[in-house]
Amino acid sequence: MPYERPDLAPYAAKSHLSRGRRYYEEFKDERPAFERDKDRIIHSASFRRLMYKTQVFIIHEGDYYRTRLTHSLEVAQIARGLARMLGLNEELTEAIALAHDLGHTPFGHAGEETLNKLMEPWGGFEHNLQSLRVVEVLEERYPNFPGLNLTYETREGLAKHSKRLHPELEEYNPEEAPTLEAQLIEVADEIAYNNHDIDDGLKSNLLKLEELEEIPLWKEMWNKVKQKYPNAKTKQLIYSAISHLIGFLMHDVAEETKRRIKERHIETPNDVRLYGHNVVDYSPEVKNAKNELMKFLFRKLYCHYKVERMKAKAEKMLQELFNAYLQNPKLLPEKYQLRMEKELPQRIICDYIAGMTDRFAIEEYKRLFDPDWRV
Repeated sequence: MPYERPDLAPYAAKSHLSRGRRYYEEFKDERPAFERDKDRIIHSASFRRLMYKTQVFIIHEGDYYRTRLTHSLEVAQIARGLARMLGLNEELTEAIALAHDLGHTPFGHAGEETLNKLMEPWGGFEHNLQSLRVVEVLEERYPNFPGLNLTYETREGLAKHSKRLHPELEEYNPEEAPTLEAQLIEVADEIAYNNHDIDDGLKSNLLKLEELEEIPLWKEMWNKVKQKYPNAKTKQLIYSAISHLIGFLMHDVAEETKRRIKERHIETPNDVRLYGHNVVDYSPEVKNAKNELMKFLFRKLYCHYKVERMKAKAEKMLQELFNAYLQNPKLLPEKYQLRMEKELPQRIICDYIAGMTDRFAIEEYKRLFDPDWRV
């Protein structure tokens, strides 16, 4: 039997109790099931492409800013830390975290919103569900099956990260709560992007430190690090305040989750599935403070006119690419043309565009619409 850590909490997911994979395989080694999932995700083409996909700032805006890849790594680091604090399965947590954005479009949420509008007559588009589609269908690495053939629990974590209930997700038993490892991802995702967006926003000068100091949660961390490091430079204080804020939020989530586990008498993985909806969360007081910080970031960073300009350019490029492929499918690579004979053409075009990096999408736009650009 593959090695299973002996110190897992009784309500943690166990590799040897996994509901299994969709396709039978004979394995060449004895790695635990969820560790194998994590390794397959890291080696996938979709994971590598995250390096050149937007988080907030389009890739050519600068080398400093987060990309989808660095964001995914930060989510995995935070999620794994929370899993350790709660005695949960770190490998499953990390696998879901690393895969949760595999289906994200180029140009961040602007790209996602554009594809969702374009695909509205054909079922819409959501990057969480596209991540599931990537690991189940689109990755091409193995001779005997499509996708990565991940365990049910990892795929379920992606399916239930979605905000909408879709008929095609019935196999994931929507009436059941997912594992606690899967529930961690939403919180870890939020902690990661709130804090790295503060860092990127200040670095880009789209956020002003004096405005941020008006937000109570940030002000508390800022005052703490100034007192702790009275001779530090502003740049060092910013990094320290972000680090303290991450630690503070993680500690609050861990303590509140432990309280809810005890209150609901959750003792086994089956208890989690029966009674475990919304177990992983912040305490009410911290949640309110965190929401105030998120509103500030939305107002001052995500709606900044420079970010809106990036969004407008991204929307124009993706709309024109989509319409060009739809009007003339021969513009697509041959393997996508062949898939159109078996699947909805609009969905195939959507898959192709969603898989693009920022850089590839910009170059493809020039290839199709700039007469001076080589095809």
